[in-house]
Amino acid sequence: MPRLGLSMIVRDAEADLARCLESVRDVVDEIVIGDTGSKDATAKVARQHGARVISVPWENDFAKARNRVLEENTAGWILSMDADEMLDEEARHTIPDLMAVDFVAGYKVTIWNYVPTLNNRLWDSPAKPNPVRLEAARPYPAFVEHQNVRLFRRDPDIFFEGQVHETTGHRILASGRRLEEANFVIHHFGLALDADTRIRKSKLYRELGRQKVRERPNDAQAHFELGIEELDTFRDPAAALACFERVIQLTPKSHRAWAFAGVALVRLERFEEGLKRLKRAEELGGRNAVVFEAQGDAWYRLGNMKAAWRSFLLAQKHGATSAVVESKIGVCEVRLGQTELGVQRMQAAIQREPGFGELYDILTMAAVWMGNRALAAETAERRLAAVSPTAEGFLRAASIRAQLGEWHRVADLLQMGCERFPDAPKLRIAWSELQQRQPQVHSSVVS
Repeated sequence: MPRLGLSMIVRDAEADLARCLESVRDVVDEIVIGDTGSKDATAKVARQHGARVISVPWENDFAKARNRVLEENTAGWILSMDADEMLDEEARHTIPDLMAVDFVAGYKVTIWNYVPTLNNRLWDSPAKPNPVRLEAARPYPAFVEHQNVRLFRRDPDIFFEGQVHETTGHRILASGRRLEEANFVIHHFGLALDADTRIRKSKLYRELGRQKVRERPNDAQAHFELGIEELDTFRDPAAALACFERVIQLTPKSHRAWAFAGVALVRLERFEEGLKRLKRAEELGGRNAVVFEAQGDAWYRLGNMKAAWRSFLLAQKHGATSAVVESKIGVCEVRLGQTELGVQRMQAAIQREPGFGELYDILTMAAVWMGNRALAAETAERRLAAVSPTAEGFLRAASIRAQLGEWHRVADLLQMGCERFPDAPKLRIAWSELQQRQPQVHSSVVS
């Protein structure tokens, strides 16, 4: 039976590493870990779990670091993982059979990336409800899937490529070897990190992604990966669009590139152009939730409620289980005259995910359109209580109450907003204007 080695690079992974290494206990025959500059007890934790730790200088290149660790491995097969991952229990039963197949050089492994809500997606894959196959994953309501080559033969011709989003898959195929799909799962918790950590990592990935496309200008995948980073993490649709248009130049039949070019155009409010790109994505086989939801957004902004409603229903049919899509269907129903049904649908969406602010915004907007100011005010204030409030949120809620003539409630909201955001000039201005227009309204806010 071939020996299996775990190969990893880590940095300041003390909090996660023990859990990862416990998941591969009695599965791997050796563990080699490259530490790229930890300042915590990462190396100590690694050695306590039987790992051989080497120091790897960090040179802003994930592939280079991983390849340095590969050089130290001695096993016939390599399992590549990160510290914020765990191997599924079933893998210990399936990996030996996979390694016994003579004609296969590597396997694409399905990775379950846990996320905080069903509103998340990874590229064009919508989130799925978490079936809790792993106890450590119980806190997360959903996951998104992707595949990467994580199990492969140790061979001089098989090594990692790419400063970021690195893989051995290209080398396996380039050498004429066979690449198959594995029948086990790796659980990944990195997408559920706190916001500051995610942003810090994303800035590094964007920097390396830009370097990657400069060095490999004809690498369509590199441009696509950078485009996704710009679009989803940094909310820069113009920068993302340039990346996706380059992918279209390099690979004109990539339905993903056409789809995300369409998404970027819709976010840039270039709706007609966006719809054309999205239609082309459909023609190339990209009939998925991302395409249909973006079409719905475009049709809605163009005022075609029937087309928007149909598109959002198609998104739901193709796997979009998020409460946001449910709410978008509801607001279309309200605009199409099915008021009671639409409001019920939007309220149910909020009940499903009460911590997601956009759901309250959609219902507030629909209530204003309906002329139901009381519902709009109630929903705007529910948002303040359920989601981390913003200065703009207090202003919005106060504005709706002002339209109802409920001046004491306006004062209460502005007071709470000023107390929460004392440096927000718009709140101070609104309070000053209220005092001038309604001098009988008093508040304890200190000017």
